[in-house]
Amino acid sequence: MLSTKTYDVAIVGGGMVGLATAIGLAMKGVSVVVIDAGQTHAVSGAPKLRVSAINKASQHLLTNIGAWPYLAASRISPYQKMQVWDKDSLGKIDFDAQSLGETHLGAIIENDAIAFALAERAAEFDELTYIENQRLERIAFGEREAWLTLDNGDSLSAALVVAADGANSWVREQCKIPMTFWDYNHHAVVATIRTELPHGDTARQVFDSEGPLAFLPLYEKDLSSIVWSVSPDKAKELQALDAVQFERALTAAFDGRLGMCSLESARQAFPLRMRYARHFARHRLVLAGDAAHTIHPLAGQGVNLGFLDAASIVQTVSELKEQGKDIGDYRHLRNLERWRKAEALEMISAMEGFKRLFEGSNPLKKAIRDIGLNLVDNFAPLKTLFIQQALGNKKSLPELCKSE
Repeated sequence: MLSTKTYDVAIVGGGMVGLATAIGLAMKGVSVVVIDAGQTHAVSGAPKLRVSAINKASQHLLTNIGAWPYLAASRISPYQKMQVWDKDSLGKIDFDAQSLGETHLGAIIENDAIAFALAERAAEFDELTYIENQRLERIAFGEREAWLTLDNGDSLSAALVVAADGANSWVREQCKIPMTFWDYNHHAVVATIRTELPHGDTARQVFDSEGPLAFLPLYEKDLSSIVWSVSPDKAKELQALDAVQFERALTAAFDGRLGMCSLESARQAFPLRMRYARHFARHRLVLAGDAAHTIHPLAGQGVNLGFLDAASIVQTVSELKEQGKDIGDYRHLRNLERWRKAEALEMISAMEGFKRLFEGSNPLKKAIRDIGLNLVDNFAPLKTLFIQQALGNKKSLPELCKSE
């Protein structure tokens, strides 16, 4: 029985962002409990369909909190290059890690593998309690603490609650925090694909009038994870095709860059929506990851933005605790809220701009795209700036996201 045990921080949600936040706090001597409605599992066999493009800043975070060594090396797929082009035009841009003296730009890793590595690392801390397969039944916020009741009847209290329970956050709903959101009118079709030609450790993305199609290199030389963003009607059409028809459509959409494509998994489709919470913090509460914001996956930055939230929360809360301040007082959380809202809004705006520029087949738009892509590709300082953004190198990086 937990019975009204008191913690410094209670984190609701045991996904990647929640666990990373918990570990970072535990490393700083902050007592923390993670409440997870599910549980993590070791990853084996065929690749899982949900993967993330982890940039260097997120890799630094996972390394600095000691989780990276728990990732099975055989499931990590570093990529050295990126190729982006506009279908049926001359616009293109190529990125290469070597041009910056880097070994790689990032790594494609299954979400479940990251979560399991984090759970393994979390088990090493006495300051961290990890509760699996339990849902919150009630939550209440007082002047000096928050009270949480689990569905097994156990209760606990904390000076601060971190809601990291996903895009459909139960905590956010209970707190009646309004959302700004819009439907991208896109569904993402995801699958694992084997290609005739090796991917060469290169992440590729093509833009056509229906939406972006990304091929993300996996740990076998001819295996890739695809994210194909199309209209809801087109997604239904693609789901209805038999395997051979789908493979032909995919190969054509990708301009045959890697030869013929063959399905290695089931296909899944899910709607894409932008969400932006009106408040990222309140008295005794902070939102993190998808509970605070979701963005279009066309640049693969969603989880990286969530990891920045995690590192920023760790930095702010640990500093407040060291200074003897109340870590849950909203007056002390305002700077954190402004920091996270500004970065999320910047990323949302950038993704919306990219999406609008690259959607449709308007000749003027295509001309602008061609000029823009080729300008970046041929102008070294601008290209370096884009690569640095892809790596996650920002001026305002939290300490845990910097190299040691």
